Amino acid sequence: MQNAAVPELAHTHARPVHWIATATAMAAVVALAGFLQPDAAKASQTPREHGAPLTTAAAPDPGAVVLPLQCGSVGSTVEKKASGDLDGDGVPETVAVAHCRAGGGTPPSGIYVLTQPVVKGAPPRLVATLLDPKDKQTVADLIVRDGAVTATLLGYSSNDVPRYEPDVREQVKWRWQGGKFIRSTQAAALGV
Repeated sequence: MQNAAVPELAHTHARPVHWIATATAMAAVVALAGFLQPDAAKASQTPREHGAPLTTAAAPDPGAVVLPLQCGSVGSTVEKKASGDLDGDGVPETVAVAHCRAGGGTPPSGIYVLTQPVVKGAPPRLVATLLDPKDKQTVADLIVRDGAVTATLLGYSSNDVPRYEPDVREQVKWRWQGGKFIRSTQAAALGV
């Protein structure tokens, strides 16, 4: 039998102290990795276009805010609502269609944008009125998608048209630009 050309090296033989040091180092790495995990709400999401943080906040409840409707003793009702992030901050807003309760006819609608309160526990804040009931239109459809509010509005071509029979249909869209909502309109159609 031949002797090795190189003498046995002490570091090639593991001793119990070596295994304890390795186990301790591995435990420290695993513990540190547990603290550095990404937030679960952001882990599988793609980054926002504007670099805004993502959140899982709930959309504001329109029933928790007083809308600026002049209804007297009959009160008001929220007929439709839709939610989505309209300003790109990662927090959903709620768009609510509301009108005065009426025993008959077609009461005019208002379209309102609500956002989360700044102070925790406070009611949602009304940040915009997209359609004022004074415009004497009603809302047939409402959609919030891709940062825009789209609505189908029904109205009247003159004061001679009965209020229960709107004869003008209009597709409108609002998009947040430059710190305000900008309205665009598609062609109006007579004869709803």
